Amino acid sequence: MIHPTAVISDSATIADDVEIGPFTIIGDHVDIGGGTRIESHVVVKGPTKIGRNNHIYQFASIGDDPQDKKYANEPTRLTIGNRNTIREYCTISRGTIQDDGNTIIGDDNWIMAYCHIAHDCVVGNQIIMANGATLAGHVHLGYWVICGGHSGIHQFCKIGAHVFVGMYTVINRDVPAYTLVSGQPAVPKGINSEGLKRRDFSTDQIRNIKNAYRLLYRKGLKLTEAIEQIELVLSEQLELLPLLESLRSSERGIIR
Repeated sequence: MIHPTAVISDSATIADDVEIGPFTIIGDHVDIGGGTRIESHVVVKGPTKIGRNNHIYQFASIGDDPQDKKYANEPTRLTIGNRNTIREYCTISRGTIQDDGNTIIGDDNWIMAYCHIAHDCVVGNQIIMANGATLAGHVHLGYWVICGGHSGIHQFCKIGAHVFVGMYTVINRDVPAYTLVSGQPAVPKGINSEGLKRRDFSTDQIRNIKNAYRLLYRKGLKLTEAIEQIELVLSEQLELLPLLESLRSSERGIIR
């Protein structure tokens, strides 16, 4: 299961059924879970923990030092969950001590070729990052986010659940859950209704999310006023909870 030309550190922990291709390098303090397949010419450095049933394609660089001038060889980490697909030439960095020291990738994500996930990012589950999408340091992506090709997200931004980011979009503020954004810089274009339909949101739920979006973007309300209006119907419209959470947790301000 491990090609004889692969270079494996003595301190690496590798499950018995892991596949490792030719000329791949597995560095110190790397832990790889069962069922994971790593193709040829991949470099994985540690401390890095990779879960089960991941597939990492050739020429990816996983767990190398963060691209941060403040980094001084501290023992930071990268944690990758289960069933992720990481395609060719992707780069994923470890964390820094300026944050929690850990870059985190969740489960069931599809990360296409040439994507970059910088230090201290927290990526949820069921994410799609199309070719060339880039996350700067400390970015948080909620569940089911789709980042279009060659989109870029500024450091410390938070992207709420079910957001759709158009190709070539530049994001420099937080994006509330369910929103569809595009442009340079990004502006809101409505809700990601097509994505919600694919995820079995009901017609009523999508209508309620649209109404909340109108409160936020079409009624001329201050952000605090819009939050108060959405809170009034939350007990009967629980699908609005991710939207409220993304609004309450915003530190950079939301795109408007």
